[in-house]
Amino acid sequence: MSRISGVYLSRSLDLAALFDETVGRLAPDLDLRPPERIDDPATVRFAVCWEPADDAFDAYPNLGMAASIAAGIDGILAVPSLPDIPVTRVRDPEQARIMAGHVVWNVLWWHRRFGERLAFQAARRWERLSHHAPSTVTIGILGFGLMGRAAAEALLPLGFRVVGWARTTRGAIDGVPLETGADGLDRVVAEADFLINLLPLTEATRGLLGADLFAKMPKGAVLIQVGRGAHLDEAALLAALDDGRLGGASLDVFAVEPLPADHPLWSHPKVLVTAHDAAEAGFETIVASIAEDARRLVAGQPLLGEVPRDRGY
Repeated sequence: MSRISGVYLSRSLDLAALFDETVGRLAPDLDLRPPERIDDPATVRFAVCWEPADDAFDAYPNLGMAASIAAGIDGILAVPSLPDIPVTRVRDPEQARIMAGHVVWNVLWWHRRFGERLAFQAARRWERLSHHAPSTVTIGILGFGLMGRAAAEALLPLGFRVVGWARTTRGAIDGVPLETGADGLDRVVAEADFLINLLPLTEATRGLLGADLFAKMPKGAVLIQVGRGAHLDEAALLAALDDGRLGGASLDVFAVEPLPADHPLWSHPKVLVTAHDAAEAGFETIVASIAEDARRLVAGQPLLGEVPRDRGY
């Protein structure tokens, strides 16, 4: 039986080094190679992608699928050479739980004032700090897909009040009022002591986290940004932190990555930086998901991970 030919496409990661062992172990029916090892580009049926170059797809006339190794596909949709083919993503409940843990940790970091506590310890200073009961704290979650729901379900048992905003109310869960539309966004933002961004990146959400939105937030509110770097106007965030409108920000994604060493976000006293590692899907999950859709592709069956390209998520 012939193997299904695929190509790794990335301008920033050595995908072969990352995935070859797992592919060989879990999906030996896939023949996945980097571009320089492809013998006949016309035989390649699918691409495994992370930040492909602008011309990455040009060499492969018979591609039937572009597979993201992550939950988002915006980095693929932005590539000019992408042909009119299905684009798939990974949906991993375990990754969603990891993201929920990251979100909860950051909420507690700011809510319980751990930055100040560390400074007190370094100064050998014994001082008690006050904090608000969780029941008096409202957490707004922008984006209520797999990740957003997991974050809400992790925060609710701690006693926080959680509200959400999404394109539709389809993913609503008990205990979380879910708003939609521009007016709904305003309502969520206006009462969010913590605002967690888990939105997909689309033209409608690009730049959403900017001066207008920050002006509607409660004074001293905290932003937890784990969506996409292009959601955030970093200059507007710095201004909101400096003038006291916002009390803090936890940032995992940035407009330019790696974050330049001279960027003011690194040293801002109200900012906590992580290196776009809030949550990653496991290699086994990624390979299993892509392999199943590659098999479905050649069998003419619907792809399980396909994302509507017009919607972008």
